[in-house]
Amino acid sequence: MRPEYVERVLEVVERIPPGRVMSYGDIAEYLGEGGPRQVGRVMALWGGAVCWWRVVRSDGSPPRGHEQQCLRRWREEGTPLRGERADMPRARWHADPA
Repeated sequence: MRPEYVERVLEVVERIPPGRVMSYGDIAEYLGEGGPRQVGRVMALWGGAVCWWRVVRSDGSPPRGHEQQCLRRWREEGTPLRGERADMPRARWHADPA
């Protein structure tokens, strides 16, 4: 994976404000490059230093294996929830064009 792509993904994630989320696909679409799986790979390998809990699956589900950590952080930040998922219509962040 190109280092420039990794850097661009992580820069977008760092911009997501507290209480908001973006899906893997949202990030790929914003960048105009890659897809949800590529963004997921970046997050799995290099996302530990950024606000990884603000990146979710398209239905608002947290990354597998991190459900409880995400819920705790979402509640702390006031992220709109629907059960144990982010309420995507209310929680989704639309990044300004680069």
